[in-house]
Amino acid sequence: MSIILPFFSGFLAAVIGIFPPGLINMTAAKVSISDGRKRALIFVLGALFVIFLQTYLSVIFAQYINQHQEIVVLLREIGLGIFITISIYFLFFAKKPKPILDNENLQLKSKRSRFFMGMLISAINFFPIPYYVLVSITLASYKVFSFESSSIYSLVSGVVIGSFTVFYCYVVFFDKLKSKTDYFVRNMNTIIGIVTGLVAVLTLINILNHYL
Repeated sequence: MSIILPFFSGFLAAVIGIFPPGLINMTAAKVSISDGRKRALIFVLGALFVIFLQTYLSVIFAQYINQHQEIVVLLREIGLGIFITISIYFLFFAKKPKPILDNENLQLKSKRSRFFMGMLISAINFFPIPYYVLVSITLASYKVFSFESSSIYSLVSGVVIGSFTVFYCYVVFFDKLKSKTDYFVRNMNTIIGIVTGLVAVLTLINILNHYL
């Protein structure tokens, strides 16, 4: 299988997963403002190191799951219920989020190495593990990705480079991105609801194809 598709799939998955304002990218922006871009990029490298490990472990775990089709089908059915619930919640019940606070409200208390600070903040974020397990299994089901060594490293490389691209944009262009970020936050519920709704539809189609 070509390594190009897994690479761009990983790149796209990382951009989608990381672009919304989160602890890592907002901290990277704050480090850039307070300590300069060089130290912010060191912080980013620390975060990327952990993201690499998390993504690789996620793909290996997904490979094990993929070898047991009964687990894959069960996860898809559970995921369908979760996605439907999330879509309904964010479209109809979730409170409207507030815009991003000003830079001074993002406090950086640690004065230690920004590299290890990036590792620490990335390590306490467990979202990438289930996210990339689901991404790997989904891509494999559509024959876009295979659990071969070259394909695995291509996907992981795409995730790391995609993550770096988003972090770099936050570090360098935060002031310009802030207005767009605030717009995203104000409409986050609708966006999340629509995206999870589309994922739910695709998951349902995949489940129906399995049983038909």
